Amino acid sequence: MDEKVIKAIQDEYPDDFAWCYGCGRLNDAGHHFRTGWEGDKTVTFFTPKPEHTALPGFVYGGLIASLIDCHGTGSASLALLRKNGFEPGEGTEPPRFVTASLNVDFLKPTPHGVPLKAVGKVEEIHPKKFKVTAEVYAEENLCARGEVVAVVMPKSFLK
Repeated sequence: MDEKVIKAIQDEYPDDFAWCYGCGRLNDAGHHFRTGWEGDKTVTFFTPKPEHTALPGFVYGGLIASLIDCHGTGSASLALLRKNGFEPGEGTEPPRFVTASLNVDFLKPTPHGVPLKAVGKVEEIHPKKFKVTAEVYAEENLCARGEVVAVVMPKSFLK
């Protein structure tokens, strides 16, 4: 699984909102998660680094939670952008989301040293609220499942 997202929603976020440790393209120390469409589902690919170790041979669970979190908010942004008639790369600033709820179920230990793939399904539950279910795979093995409820970023987050 040596795949990558070409047109990621995170590439479209304005600079003021591109600093997230998980998905911010401007955060030099961050993970730089990139979320895009794969058919009617969303995907994020990430290969854990040596520092993402829980114990030798396995990925730290906090990284998995972060992947699901950022994948969820990115997926919600993709969905609302598409609902508004646009796609990433077309020059339209996407809506920004924040996490209202994050639930993660760790199904089996996630092996270190292999690329991870988060696959999401988006469901609108309110005009400003989306639910994203995500599954995280290490190669073909389902290791974690999560759910993110993402809401449109409140105006109070703006400068």
